[in-house]
Amino acid sequence: MADKYDVIILGGGNAGFGVSAITHEAGKKIAFIEEAEFGGVCPNRGCTPKKVLVAAAHALHEIEIASAHGITVGDVSLDWGALIGRKNEMISFIPDAMAGVAEKRGDVFKGSARFVGPNAVAVNGTTLEGENIIIATGSKVRPLPIPGAELMITSDEILSEDSQPGEVVFIGGGVIAMEFSHVYARAGTKVTILEVMAQLLPRIEAGAVTAVQAESERIGITVKTSVQVREIRQAGDKLRVVYEHDGREQTVDADRVVNGAGRIANVDTLDLDAGEVKHDAIAVAIDDYLRSTSNPAVWACGDSLAASPQLSPIATYEGRIVGQNIVHGAKLTPDYSVIPSCVYTVPALSTVGLTEDEANAQGLNVRVSVNDMTSWFSAKSYAESVAWAKVLVDEHTDCIVGAHMVGHQAEELIHLFAMAMRHNITTSALKDDMFAFPTFSSDVKNLI
Repeated sequence: MADKYDVIILGGGNAGFGVSAITHEAGKKIAFIEEAEFGGVCPNRGCTPKKVLVAAAHALHEIEIASAHGITVGDVSLDWGALIGRKNEMISFIPDAMAGVAEKRGDVFKGSARFVGPNAVAVNGTTLEGENIIIATGSKVRPLPIPGAELMITSDEILSEDSQPGEVVFIGGGVIAMEFSHVYARAGTKVTILEVMAQLLPRIEAGAVTAVQAESERIGITVKTSVQVREIRQAGDKLRVVYEHDGREQTVDADRVVNGAGRIANVDTLDLDAGEVKHDAIAVAIDDYLRSTSNPAVWACGDSLAASPQLSPIATYEGRIVGQNIVHGAKLTPDYSVIPSCVYTVPALSTVGLTEDEANAQGLNVRVSVNDMTSWFSAKSYAESVAWAKVLVDEHTDCIVGAHMVGHQAEELIHLFAMAMRHNITTSALKDDMFAFPTFSSDVKNLI
């Protein structure tokens, strides 16, 4: 006889914990099924450990510009093994801590889940029946159909290998490639990025990408766009990438080749058909309330969705919406209009709201303010190597509809723009407000 639950959560990451926070408080009987570490990708193999490496890259950047402040620094080197050891020490407690939270909220099953009916899943030979089943299985690395693709590593290996490679090639110029390339390059690794599209980070405001690409090339990263990668093969003790660029075949050799093509929903092993869950092999079909369009017992949230941004705060946000809809009936829908996000290059690229092309496509009459702040007092005080911003303001409402920045503490400053957008604070009101001076935040008045 199958064990019965009010809520079965497939996945022990941020989305699943968002669901459980609401449903546990409501007294629902919960089961968690997790095949790897509790906490999911972000705290164990993603944003949290990555930030430890990014912090080291920041330190190297500060050393690089120290001479601008009259500081002389001797020979500098990074002990990669020590850095990875520091990362491991900082995150080692997370899986057990998160598992402990899960155990307080419900029953925990370790293993891979698969549907065996519209209201049932199996794990390790045990069948569980659920009034609600939540797909919160996160994402996985996007496979690339390239001969020799099995020779590539992923961000998992970057975060676990305790030796620094001399040369690395990233296939794909997305967020993962950009962030880790800056860590590698600032640590002394020779880096090449090969991107199939005409622009790195193709969904981000073009001007911001141009600014971060220029900084990337300044620190020695080779960037090639509109590339077709033909093959990866062994070449002695190196890996050779064969690609076509500018109409001719070229090669580059490296110690490591990294899949930097992004991530896709991790749903292909769930046997969605057995659960009567409509899908297209990549994306689960959901309604506005994050419920399956074909099986009302099934919900999806977090990176297992294909349409919403694959960001940790969004996973938690969507999970809590699913939890509320389970407890109170399907009433809440997610609002993705104001999502601040960062690409943790050094300096960082941050963005919120519409790009200029998106604003124009929506027929908005926008005032566009573009600034290179490297000559501003705030930027010169800190010897910023790049400081760029574009802000879009709706002429009709005087409200910000998009902001995009590189440098100038963008990863922090972007939240001022996001708050103004979410709460409909006009640019006139922002200009009338008072900021401590001199600060990067005080420059907001000059960016709008």
